[in-house]
Amino acid sequence: MSDYQVTCIIPDGQDVDRRIDSIGGTAGGGWKLKLDDAIQHIKSGTHRFWTVADGESVWIVVAVRHGKKYLKTTADGLEPNNLLALPTCA
Repeated sequence: MSDYQVTCIIPDGQDVDRRIDSIGGTAGGGWKLKLDDAIQHIKSGTHRFWTVADGESVWIVVAVRHGKKYLKTTADGLEPNNLLALPTCA
């Protein structure tokens, strides 16, 4: 299992529930991963993803809302949503 820091996202502006299209990071010269691929990696246990929120490392997990899988960070009580607060990937 490999761990990757998520430092940016590609939001889906067309989606009412603000589902993220992709996540990305700077490791290894930069990477991007489609949402469904990231969800599959987490569910299968091949990769874990984390980000930094308010100076603390937080894990990214798979959740389900209205029958749709999406990514969120473990509960930390911070607003706005930790992932949605990340910058857009270049």
